[in-house]
Amino acid sequence: MSKTVLVVEDDPAIRRGLVDALQFDGYQVIACEDGNVGMQTALSAELDLAVLDVMMPGHDGFEILAEVRKSRPHLPVILVTARGAEQDRIHGLEIGADDYVVKPFSSKELLARVGAVLRRSAERPSDVTRVDVAGRAIDFERREIERPDKTRVQLSERETELLRYLVQNRGRAIARTEILERVWGLPGGDSSTRAVDMHIVNLRGKLADPSDAPQVVLTVRGKGYMLAVANGESA
Repeated sequence: MSKTVLVVEDDPAIRRGLVDALQFDGYQVIACEDGNVGMQTALSAELDLAVLDVMMPGHDGFEILAEVRKSRPHLPVILVTARGAEQDRIHGLEIGADDYVVKPFSSKELLARVGAVLRRSAERPSDVTRVDVAGRAIDFERREIERPDKTRVQLSERETELLRYLVQNRGRAIARTEILERVWGLPGGDSSTRAVDMHIVNLRGKLADPSDAPQVVLTVRGKGYMLAVANGESA
């Protein structure tokens, strides 16, 4: 199956060149012309790699990269920077870029860097697959929880993704709006909806995690929800 690459670039000529080169080499490409759409796509679409221009209208490449690293820490990202902008390249690498290309660049250089980043990413864990927390074993591949009494319950796809996001951000209180954006894929999520709260109630039931004294999914007053400190994680 071919890899899917997101290209976020506001210059039409450069964007077309990136898309053509990647498609010619066999990649599926999703192209966005501004940072706002690019941000939404980077956080919600099924992707294998993202190529982000640093300077764009709306959200710039640094902002998109920062948000991607919060919710999709293993997604490979290549930044496109201007010639001479050494500080941009340093900053990009410091906040989590996997590589960068400098304008103007050749198709061969771009494809070489894309291939190298994808090879490196294949060698590192793609995601959390299992977590043990407060006597519960959460298996994301099986979508299953083993409770302290050794009974097992199945998770729905949405429950799995919600729990995965909490695990990926454990130790940090996560607002309902962020969960709606990152898990539900609803930019600017409506904090008044009860969807998140209802899913938390369901999760706690399956975790045998009493809502009046939760041990796994904690309520942070005035902020949102947080997963208790986990140990025994494997990826």
